[in-house]
Amino acid sequence: MRGRPAFSALATGTNPAMAIVTTAVGDERGGCLIGFHAQSSMDPSRYCIWLSKANHTYRLALRATHFGVHFLRPDDFELAEQFGTRTGDDVDKFADVASEPHESGVPLLAQVPNWLVGRKIALLDEGGDHVCISADVIDAAASAEGFTPLRFAEVRHLEPGHENTERHNPPTERAAD
Repeated sequence: MRGRPAFSALATGTNPAMAIVTTAVGDERGGCLIGFHAQSSMDPSRYCIWLSKANHTYRLALRATHFGVHFLRPDDFELAEQFGTRTGDDVDKFADVASEPHESGVPLLAQVPNWLVGRKIALLDEGGDHVCISADVIDAAASAEGFTPLRFAEVRHLEPGHENTERHNPPTERAAD
């Protein structure tokens, strides 16, 4: 196997850990399930996330300064489903989810003990269907006993709230303001 099918098999075979990204601008909150994320520096502490351009969270991220990354466990499947199969264009994903605002304004999901908050330092859009956001890690919390991550293989059957080929114009309702 070679080419695109080979790349797809390699990428799927890595079975990445799943996370939920949250952000806020004013009273507008957004969040989505992601599989593309990674530490990008040890000193200073930096983390990168990749957001689909189809998502409400991406459009909010263009204006946001901070992000929360919540590292999911298998017990968090229902949260993964809520943030991965619904779109913030149609529903408030936070309506039935306990959250507390971090001092940065980012909503933190109360049931997820493993998280980080980052301040956006760069956004890279090289023309693909996702953009990379690099962030300085300004705060983090981790359970003392560690955790086993929820993996892509456990959520791959979920239908996304948007297909990755969708695009919105204008990017946000408030962009014209």
